[in-house]
Amino acid sequence: MAKDIAYSEDEVVAHLMGPLRHWTYENGWIRRKYKTEGWKGTLMVVNTVAHLAEAAWHHPDLAVTYAFVIVKLQNHHAKGITDKDFELARKIEEVIQWQPGKEEGSALEGTPNDDQRFRYIKYDE
Repeated sequence: MAKDIAYSEDEVVAHLMGPLRHWTYENGWIRRKYKTEGWKGTLMVVNTVAHLAEAAWHHPDLAVTYAFVIVKLQNHHAKGITDKDFELARKIEEVIQWQPGKEEGSALEGTPNDDQRFRYIKYDE
């Protein structure tokens, strides 16, 4: 297994551009807050993150409340942020923010966001 090498703070901030622009670097962690429409959405986000983290064998710290989930990633072994953190963050972002109804030609219509009974996450635009 390759040695995990932690990035400098400037390198971490540079990595958080583009697809990870909603993530921040704070106190040695990369962090993302996902806003939900309530408990059902919060649990769906938590379970999605848990599945991806377990499959990747790289586990985040989570703060869970009624209408949001905070995901924090850090490689404890490397004592900093490594490629593992960025890769898992990208996968979490890809899955949580997926909106099939906005994909051109998709047969899946996506969650009806105009009806509160069905909304579960507040997507970033």
